Amino acid sequence: MRIALAVTLTATVLALAGCGTTLEQRAATGAIAGVVIAGPVGAAVGGAAGAAVGQAAKDD
Repeated sequence: MRIALAVTLTATVLALAGCGTTLEQRAATGAIAGVVIAGPVGAAVGGAAGAAVGQAAKDD
């Protein structure tokens, strides 16, 4: 049960980290999702995930 919950929450953070159009928006959205789910550590992880998704989506 705990593993399923952890996987679900992780998937939610990663999905929300992809929301937004700019790198900053994606990082902020990921941080908000992370803080809601896991507190300060979740904010750091969500922000990093959002930044990574934003960097990967750049059209360079």
